[in-house]
Order: sequence, then C-alpha cells, then structure tokens
Amino acid sequence: MACPRHGDYREAENGLEALQMAECLRPDVIITDIRMPVLDGLELIRAIEQLPNLEPVFIIISGYHDFKYAQQAIKYGVQDYILKPIDDEEMTATLQKSADMIQSKRKHAFLAEEQASTIMLEDIIKGKVQKQQEHRYTEVLGIQPQDDLMMILMEPQSGLQERKVNVQRVREVLQVLEDELFRLFVMEQRNRFVLMLIWKENNRKSIVEDKLNCIHKKLSESLKVDIGLYAGTLVNELSDVPRSYGEAEEAIRHKYAEHSGVVRYMEIKEKPLYVFNVNQDDIEPMILSLEERSQAACLQIVNDMFTQFHVRRFSPQAVAGSILRCTTGILAVVHEMGGDDQGLQRLKELAQQSHEGWNLRLLQDAFLVALEEAEEYIAQLRKEQSKGDISKIKRYIDSHYTENISLKSIAALFYVNPVYLGRLFRKSYDLYFNEYLLELRIQEAKKLLRQTDLRMYEVAARVGFQNADYFVTQFEKIVAMSPTSYRNFIKETSERGAQ
Repeated sequence: MACPRHGDYREAENGLEALQMAECLRPDVIITDIRMPVLDGLELIRAIEQLPNLEPVFIIISGYHDFKYAQQAIKYGVQDYILKPIDDEEMTATLQKSADMIQSKRKHAFLAEEQASTIMLEDIIKGKVQKQQEHRYTEVLGIQPQDDLMMILMEPQSGLQERKVNVQRVREVLQVLEDELFRLFVMEQRNRFVLMLIWKENNRKSIVEDKLNCIHKKLSESLKVDIGLYAGTLVNELSDVPRSYGEAEEAIRHKYAEHSGVVRYMEIKEKPLYVFNVNQDDIEPMILSLEERSQAACLQIVNDMFTQFHVRRFSPQAVAGSILRCTTGILAVVHEMGGDDQGLQRLKELAQQSHEGWNLRLLQDAFLVALEEAEEYIAQLRKEQSKGDISKIKRYIDSHYTENISLKSIAALFYVNPVYLGRLFRKSYDLYFNEYLLELRIQEAKKLLRQTDLRMYEVAARVGFQNADYFVTQFEKIVAMSPTSYRNFIKETSERGAQ
C-alpha cells in the first residue's frame, strides 16, 4: 500500500495485517491479491470501506481463475484489476490512472473546503454566528481558544486597467506564507478581497507589523500590481471579528492620506478625514489653463490639488467629489462652446468610477490624461468657433463697409483682440483686413461713378472714406486711373457703343 504521510510503500503478510496498517497509515492506494490468509482481498476491501475518513484507491491482482471475484470487487468501487502474471507497463498505466483519480478527489475536496470557509467567513464578518454555533465554526476553520484574529481588506490598485487578480491566485500566494503560527482565509468581495488572519501566539506589535509588511510585499511582487492592505485590530473572540472588519473598513477610507501600502486602524483611528470637495475658486485656474492650453500651469495646479488631497487627508468620497466638480466645471465650458460630453470620455469615465481599485498616484495620472483630452477638445471647439466667428465678421463687413468701420471697432464689437482678428482674417481669406475693406469700397465707388452724377467727395463719403483726397489716391492705386478719368472713360465707351 502507498502511504501519503511517509511517501513510500508498505507490505502486509496477510489481510488482517493489511487492515491494521491501513488504519494506521491511511494509504492513498492499496494493491491486494484476491487470495490471502486470515482476510481475503474482498473481505479486506469491505472492512476498509467501513473505516471513517479513509477512501483509498483499490487495485486487485488476481489469477485467471479468480476473475469472477475480481468482477465482484469492482462493484465495491475497486479502481482496476490486473491479471497475473503482472505486466510492468499495465501496472504503470494503472498506477498513473489511480494517481490522477487521487489528485482529482483532493482538488474537489479542497474546493469544497474553500467554499465552506468562504460561507463561514461571510457569516462571521456579518455577525450572523450564534453563540451555540461558534464551536462548529472554530472547528472547521481550525481556530483555537488562545488564537487571535484580525480582519484585513486587500485591494489590488489597477485604476482603469482590467484587474487580473482572482481569489484562487491570491490564495496560492498567501499559502506560501502560512506556518505553524499563522493561517489565512480569503474571500472575494466586489473589487477587493477580505482576509482573516489567525495568529497562533500572543503577538507583539512589531511581529504583527512585520507579518503585514511581509504579506504586502509578497502579494505586490507575485501579483505584479500595487496592493493596499487595510487592517483592523487583533481580537480574541469570534463575536468580535465584525468589529475588526469595521475597523478595516475605516482604515481603507484613509487610503489617500497615508503613504504606506499597509494602513492599520490603530495608526489612523485618531486622525480625522476631510470630507468636503475642493472649492470652486481652486478649480477656476485649472479650467483657465485648459482654455489657454497652458500645460505647465495645468500640471502645477493638478499637482497642488493632489498634494492637498494627501496633506489634508481627503476621504475617498471627497476626492471623488472634487474630481466630479472639476468635470462639471469643464463640461460647462464645453457646453458654452457648443460641445457635448462625448468629447470628454476619459474625464466622464473617471468621474463615474468608484474609489475602489485606486491609489492617489494612479488617480492623478489618469486625471492628467483626461485633462489632456479635455484640452484638445476645447481647442478643437475653439477652432470651429473661430471659423464661425470670422464668417460672421466678414458678413458684417460686407454689410457695413460704407460706414466708418475699422479693424479695432469690429474687434471691439465681436469681443475679439484686434491683432488676433487681423491674423485670423488674413489666414481665412488670404487678404489683410484693410485690403479687403478697400477693395469693397472701391468696387462700390466704381458702381456709383458709373450709375450716378455724384461729386467725388459725395462718392467718397458714400463708400466710407472720410477724406476725398485719400479716396482719389486709393482709387488710382487700385484702378490705375483717377475717379474722374474712370467716369469719363465709361461715358466715352457708352457713347461709342450708342453710335
């Protein structure tokens, strides 16, 4: 028979000795002949099946004449039988099949144990365990009366990236840390994990801290993700576990206020949290920096704001509320410019996130990326708006060119900087403003010279020139003749055509 505790094989002289050895050694595999002294193979199998907590894999060796007995044994749950003489390859294949069966049994038993411990852990942290039930819970979980218990919340901090940490992987990592003085139970809860630590001795503060730091380091390195651990206090009674869990919940609210990846309730219980959003006055400069596309100023403002989150100990809800307030302010600017929230997807997504799965560094990085998107969108809207504005300005010039208008007066009318307007007009129409205005006035003057007998100063006034001599000079520059010559030329041409 194969013994799991000793990792070797033992032989018995007869069936009774085999039964006694099975009780003592609790083997994984029993290979038995049909014919044996005292107890034969079938009697041995029946006797072992009556033993509690013993479920070995049976392999029967039989001669040809014992084949009927072998068939009967299979009904008792025997894994396989081998006919004499024994073939080495057949035996090897049978043993491998038995090993696979044992591994499968253990896996299912392990999963069942995990499921039971998860259900029990949920009951314990919710305070649903009655006094008369405590013995059963402590027995299943292996908790002794002298043991101390501690609840910890473990949060993988991956921000907007998809979290690839599952509860089975966490268990695998933590099992390596367990020893005769320390055990862990784990269950998944939303975007985090709940850990119950069982300490097998009266732990000094330094030992507890060392163990928590060791857990943090191991999880971070093995899972390759930032980890936050938030621990309640040690308790001795199962009924006090909900209190330790509540303390861990309070510790996680201080996640943005502490530098360490391990936050213990004992260290933060006297430290108040700031629960209000940042002031609107603190947000306005950031929005202005986005409109002006001043990235350096924006970066400094965001750095200062996140430093304030940490130094003033903002709660996760206050940080989330502050980011939402920033988002609302930026969205208001975008709406004023004719945009919508579709151009602010990153900022919108960040504002809708819960505070679970984030640390302050990840949050700041994501916020800066979202602000870059907002800056680009505002610049795009500004460009589109500018195109619309210059069209309006051109239409205004076309309708009022006969009046006493100038680049400065139009810029004031449309609330635009005159220099900026001049550059925009030149870029949009490939003409300077003054060139365009002069061309309009001269064309209108030519029309008046052709169609009316108005005097030169009257024509000049009609098309927006305040000085008749200046009008004549500009007309000659563009038409290459004086207004009088142009009028005479038109008359002569008309008269020749009439003849």
